[in-house]
Amino acid sequence: MTIAPVLSPAAWRWALVQTRRDLRAASMRFLLVAVVLAVAALSAVAFFADRIEGGLNRDAAQLLGADVVVVADQPVPESLRTAAQDLGLRQTRTAVFPSMARAPDELGGRTRLITLKAVEPAYPLRGRLTLATPTTAGGWRDARPAPAGGPGPREVWVERSVLAALDLSVGQGLWLGDALFTVSGVIQSEPDRGAGFLGFSPRVMIRMADLAATQLVQPASRVTWRLLVAGPARKGDALPVAAAQPASDKLPRPAGSEANALSQFTITARQTAEAARGVRVDSLDQGRPEMRATLDRAGLFLRLVALLAGLLSAVAVALVSRDFAQRRLDDCALMRVLGVSQRTMAWTYALQFAAVGVLASALGLLAGWLCHLVFVALLADLVGVALPAAGWPPYALGLGVGVLLTLGFGLPPVLQLARVPPLRVLRRDLGGIKMGSALVWLLGGGALLGLLMLVAGDARLGGIALGGFAGAVLVFAVVSLGAVWALRTLAARLGPRLPLAWTLVARQLTAQPLQTVVQVCALGLGLLALMLLVLIRTDLIASWRQATPADAPDRFVINIQPDQVASFRTALKAAGVARFDWYPMARARLVAINGQPVRPQSYEDDRAQRLLDREFNLSHAAAAPRHNEVVAGRYTPEEPGAFSVEEGLAQTLGLKLGDRLRFDMAGQMEEGRITSLRKVDWSSMRVNFFVMAPQADKPTWPDTYITSFKAPASGEVDRLLVQRFPNVTVVDVSATLAQLQGVLEQVITAVEFLFLFTLAAGLVVLMTGLLTSRERRARDWAIWRSLGATQAVIGRVQRLELLATGALAGGLAATAALVIGWILASRVFDFVWSAPWWAVLPGAACGALLAWLAGWWSLRGVVHRPVALTLRQAE
Repeated sequence: MTIAPVLSPAAWRWALVQTRRDLRAASMRFLLVAVVLAVAALSAVAFFADRIEGGLNRDAAQLLGADVVVVADQPVPESLRTAAQDLGLRQTRTAVFPSMARAPDELGGRTRLITLKAVEPAYPLRGRLTLATPTTAGGWRDARPAPAGGPGPREVWVERSVLAALDLSVGQGLWLGDALFTVSGVIQSEPDRGAGFLGFSPRVMIRMADLAATQLVQPASRVTWRLLVAGPARKGDALPVAAAQPASDKLPRPAGSEANALSQFTITARQTAEAARGVRVDSLDQGRPEMRATLDRAGLFLRLVALLAGLLSAVAVALVSRDFAQRRLDDCALMRVLGVSQRTMAWTYALQFAAVGVLASALGLLAGWLCHLVFVALLADLVGVALPAAGWPPYALGLGVGVLLTLGFGLPPVLQLARVPPLRVLRRDLGGIKMGSALVWLLGGGALLGLLMLVAGDARLGGIALGGFAGAVLVFAVVSLGAVWALRTLAARLGPRLPLAWTLVARQLTAQPLQTVVQVCALGLGLLALMLLVLIRTDLIASWRQATPADAPDRFVINIQPDQVASFRTALKAAGVARFDWYPMARARLVAINGQPVRPQSYEDDRAQRLLDREFNLSHAAAAPRHNEVVAGRYTPEEPGAFSVEEGLAQTLGLKLGDRLRFDMAGQMEEGRITSLRKVDWSSMRVNFFVMAPQADKPTWPDTYITSFKAPASGEVDRLLVQRFPNVTVVDVSATLAQLQGVLEQVITAVEFLFLFTLAAGLVVLMTGLLTSRERRARDWAIWRSLGATQAVIGRVQRLELLATGALAGGLAATAALVIGWILASRVFDFVWSAPWWAVLPGAACGALLAWLAGWWSLRGVVHRPVALTLRQAE
């Protein structure tokens, strides 16, 4: 027989014929499904992330509303405005804070929590603000560009939801604090609004010159001040280029001068931010940090699920390919007898697996593309922008994962078929499949792990997930090997006292310990992914969206002035509010610890830097709040010069009992010693503080007051309070939490959708773990039947073996899932999670049940196979 050269059409035709034939076999179909699942899960996340990143990069300037933005919790220093003007850059200011809007009494007097934004006439510098036009039929026409200069004097632009909530229409009045405005426009889109998941409250926009008339900016107000800076106007910006440029900028400028000016201003702004507290600089390379934060949190969940699917698929491919090679030994021995060379056979199988890898990659990419469209639909409110088409990296990733899985994990055992000796035609004990070259496995595994780490996008997430599974495999192998040894010892001691079925089970599991260990590890990995999925779903995600207690406060009121205390408390009681928290509050900035000045740059931890970059709300009370637990030290009433610090803050900043803290309260220094640490439940929706002084009165503190309460069912309390005390800010937390819950539900639905891929991959591993032992079991059971064993006895042995193996694998998987889940909760997702360690026993029971069901499906028909046929094939 003449064999064509390796890369001749005949070799390709042989590989194609073998592929079409082998796809009818269960092992090759399982391999195809495993690779498709891995590529689909990984590419779906990659497509979504790539389009999100492309959208953010494309619309970065519009999302900022400028080229550079200086953000501060106090009015931005005038020196920065001067620096921008000297560099010929355009600039404008905004101020944003939550407040209450109220309809006039003659129009119902309804109230609504809103986000008030005051802008200067030049706003926005990048992008375009658009307004919707109402129609006579009650609908809205297409958006139109907003007129230059923003709202007119004592005019306000609002979002549609404000009009709906207050039952108002364009042209009617709207109260903001002490000032009455006229609604003159309805905001359709706002360039620097970004995604809608942080600004849950609808937007209301006024002129900066009208802000003072509202009397809403008080000492305790949480106002975010922004200085927007940009180069010359471009196509698509709000103002024509000639009108938008300062006079100094209308002259011809050398190439690169705009970039140089922006770079110089950014350097100056960052230097100012380092010297001043509460100031930061956002530029185009950062986009909106808060926008990325929520998407990154969702991305962590999605990437974790994709990693699990990829890992499980690699295990399934390795198991299936070994079974595939074992079934082809006799065929390859016959081909060697007919004169096929080892080189030709090796290249033919390599071509076959490459073709399967490309086919699986194509199918996986198609499934991943469709899956990512589901993500885009589910997370539409989070994204908030039209996404561009995906680039080439997701396609390359999908193709690379598919080919690496098939060639790196599937090909090593198959290549051994080329070395099968022709003598195996006569002696079936020759040419068996060995473990293969460690170098080949390491190269394939290393390349795949590198790709998975790339997909993880987070070294901590990838390290914990991949390292956790690698450690779990090692533990599973050691424990299962010990269990086999213990079972062999126990069976030898008990001997004939054991029932026949148990004796056969013991012999079946201990006769080939390596295969038993491999089977337990495969079952354990599949169950580990499934149990980790369940734990994340029921514990981590459930704790994320955990509802507030039924009696938790749903209203917060701030900016209550000292001279309003008595009348405000009386008004609360008159409105039917019997229980409410009531605390004084003063804003201060931490400036020194133990006499040493502290700055955000003093800490490497991001949270510590954010805490030191903001002002704290301090309070004082003779007794510790009842909903705070003192965990260290003593909260001594009326102790002078003492501070009680929240436990988490102390851990973040490295504080301990006895340390001295110095705060700057509007130029007044307040110093004290830490005498106690409190544990605060921030999810309780009660009024809580990072730092408290154990004194009832602090005459030197610039106090305002804060209260929280659960509003009566009538819903009139907001309107009554705002009407009588227009300077206060009433925050309706129930509406905000409801909207936040809706956003979280979208993220969770997307995560659960991708979890289906991991669920399928876990089931594939369970099935392949048992499929690989199908022929060995068939041979053993045929021998037993030839020696007189009945089908009932063999069925009982099968059930007992599967239940025992599944219980061991389930117990090990549950333990590993609890450990990995706890590490992920505390180190990656920042959840406070109490691991249900009692879940080990239910995990073992579930493992036994799943193994039995998977075994029944995989091994069905084996017991009924004719004995003569089975023994003849095994000869």
